[in-house]
Amino acid sequence: MPNSRVPEHVDAWRMVAARREFEGRIPLAAMSRLRGSLLEPDGDVRYTLAFDTDALQVPFAELRIEAELPLECQSSLRRFLLPVQLVQRLGLILDEADEAALPPDYEALLVEADGMLHPAELVEDELILALPVVPVSPDAEAVERDFAPTVEEIAQANPFAALSGWKKDD
Repeated sequence: MPNSRVPEHVDAWRMVAARREFEGRIPLAAMSRLRGSLLEPDGDVRYTLAFDTDALQVPFAELRIEAELPLECQSSLRRFLLPVQLVQRLGLILDEADEAALPPDYEALLVEADGMLHPAELVEDELILALPVVPVSPDAEAVERDFAPTVEEIAQANPFAALSGWKKDD
């Protein structure tokens, strides 16, 4: 059963043993690393963080995120909301060498020696990774134009074009 109050930090190993699940909201304005990529920090991120072990006894945290990120379309320079819905299964490891043993659909999450995880940081990390390199609104008009060079441009690009007039016809 989800707990609506999400602690600032949790002990990953205790949460796995207890099979705990948290549900929460984080204002975009509270995400300092993500904020600079947003047009404005309006809105919330909804998420669920569930801890468990799989059939192979691999401890994991499953993170489900839903958000609408306000971005500026680089084509139209207008505001648009990028819908983000993702599910990420994070395999909890103590050493980088353990990453190779994780199932292929797991993303490795290196847990510090004290076992503490910060749910808000995990959510912010995943949102940063979900940002497009060049934000373009899905309803932006495609810019299409025939960019064939003109005769003058071709002549300027050819350094021997001026010599063509000197050529004698036989």
